[in-house]
Amino acid sequence: MNPTPAPPGGTVPERTPRKAALASFVGSMLEYYDFFIYGAAAGLVFPQVFFPENDPATGTLLSLATFGVAYVARPLGAVVIGHFGDVLGRKKMLVLTLLLMGVSTFAIGLIPSYAVIGVAAPILLVLMRVLQGLSAAGEQSGANSMTLEHAPEGRRGFFTSFTLQGTQAGLILANLVFLPIALLPEDQLLSWGWRIPFFLSAVVVAVGYWVRRSLPETPEFERVEQEHTVAKLPVAVLFRDHWAAVLRVVLCALVSVVSTIVGTWSLAHGTNVVGMERSTLLWMVIAANVVAIGTLPLWAILSDRIGRRPVFAFGALGSAVAVFPFLWALQQGNVGLVFLFGILLSGVTYSAANGIWPSLYGEMFDTRVRYSGMAIGTQIGFALGGFSPAIAAGIVGEGPNGWLPVAYLTAGAAVIAGLCALTARETAHIPLEQLGRPDATPRDRQLTHA
Repeated sequence: MNPTPAPPGGTVPERTPRKAALASFVGSMLEYYDFFIYGAAAGLVFPQVFFPENDPATGTLLSLATFGVAYVARPLGAVVIGHFGDVLGRKKMLVLTLLLMGVSTFAIGLIPSYAVIGVAAPILLVLMRVLQGLSAAGEQSGANSMTLEHAPEGRRGFFTSFTLQGTQAGLILANLVFLPIALLPEDQLLSWGWRIPFFLSAVVVAVGYWVRRSLPETPEFERVEQEHTVAKLPVAVLFRDHWAAVLRVVLCALVSVVSTIVGTWSLAHGTNVVGMERSTLLWMVIAANVVAIGTLPLWAILSDRIGRRPVFAFGALGSAVAVFPFLWALQQGNVGLVFLFGILLSGVTYSAANGIWPSLYGEMFDTRVRYSGMAIGTQIGFALGGFSPAIAAGIVGEGPNGWLPVAYLTAGAAVIAGLCALTARETAHIPLEQLGRPDATPRDRQLTHA
């Protein structure tokens, strides 16, 4: 394995792959705990708290629309945070995104209900949700860039998968916190119970800052900095030299529709329409993501050996198939089959794509624009997918086959993502310092895995 070349007159900064992976895992877990508790609340509580004047179906639709608002803010956050991440470094932006997410989430817990302050309540809710979106826009891209640039050659897929393991752990933590809350009597749940998970974001800020404060900047970014080749306007360089990669990331990121349908829409539909217990569906999401924490690194290790494209494509196209039995089981209210197909879809199949995208996307760009490229590409794609729960609530039909339009929506997005990944260049065995260059050549496979 060839080391990162030293800058002129300098030494090679030390890589700390394990520390970077741990910081990405913990930071993403805590940050996405904040993000996912909103998704759970939007499906289970917010229709009654912030939109009580509407009928239940309209209230649910409006609540899920506020969930999607964050995805509208994400592209803006990606441009701003991505710019400074490529100019000032990865570490500074990761601390900023953590603080912004923690403060905005805590503030949601303070918002009075519609019954107390009227229309100001949903307006404040949307404002805080926008701030959450700005934060989330830079979180994963920064953590992925940090981990990828610290990772040893031949194992970038494995180490970057820890960011997504952290995201899944955050979802598990959010649902575990909501489980006892969901069992409260209706009046207590809607008055004060739902606020507790949001207040716990104060812990998120403290723990996340403690984990990330001592992590060094990546050696690859420091090398670019010492060589004075940091892009003054990364976005301009990005769209001049890497526009095709950005477009490819946007389309591949549509696979996130699978996650939002399973983790948000299915909770609302299963509870409010099918009549399943809140706790049952929360346990299904928890079980699927516990399995995902185990499968994510395995898919990532496989991608380090056989390449990113086939693993991602399998995850996306396989999810397009697996979503049909899951949504059918949900419509039937069959608890056993909901668990079986939910775990197969979200915990196993989707994880193949979910665990690979940090390395697949990050390796499309060079160091000067990696943060911006990943942030902008993913967040535009996520923005398109973020409204999928609201779209699903609008197109779901009546009767036993009413779930089919939602299945077609989800499968269509996953198919686009999978086919798009197959058009990408294989980068698993290209050296870090050559990534994003048209003349890059794969390092000998034997040396890569030495």
